[in-house]
Amino acid sequence: MDAVWGRTMTDVVWIGRGGQGAFTAARLLGAAYSLRDGGGYALAFPSFGPERRGAPMKAFTKLSAGPISDRSEARSGDFSVYLDDTLLRTPASGAGKVLVNTSSTSDDPRVVSLDADGIAAEVLGSPIVNTVMLGALAALLGGFAAEDLDVGIENVLAERLWDKNKKAARKAYDAVAETLR
Repeated sequence: MDAVWGRTMTDVVWIGRGGQGAFTAARLLGAAYSLRDGGGYALAFPSFGPERRGAPMKAFTKLSAGPISDRSEARSGDFSVYLDDTLLRTPASGAGKVLVNTSSTSDDPRVVSLDADGIAAEVLGSPIVNTVMLGALAALLGGFAAEDLDVGIENVLAERLWDKNKKAARKAYDAVAETLR
């Protein structure tokens, strides 16, 4: 049983466009989860074919306190993260929490909105929102400290990318954590 979520496994579905870093975010989450105090098991993988930059794609992260034997794609995750709001359809009944990169708000209590484009532009100087959305998701998941994300970032990204991406993730983490209080 997972001490963080009280479940045996948590599925996260990342929805974005090729080149936005959805798979990198999936890997960063897995690294942060498995390397944090208390550890755990994580599996991250993409789902795409011969798509090109800008084509819709998905990536997945599975988090568990024990070994992960289910290597299949999740139809609907406990958490769905949309790096591009144009890909969002109305969340299905019974779907888990939905995190969306948008400046709009939603009346659906399952939907959490964050202007990740704005944070990425301010902190990174580029439209790549993956670490911004990672920080926001970590706050939603609970059981993560912002420092846990730093460890994930340092283990997956090139050193030259650490500082700005840590700052972007922290800013989003703090913004979402504030709204949850």
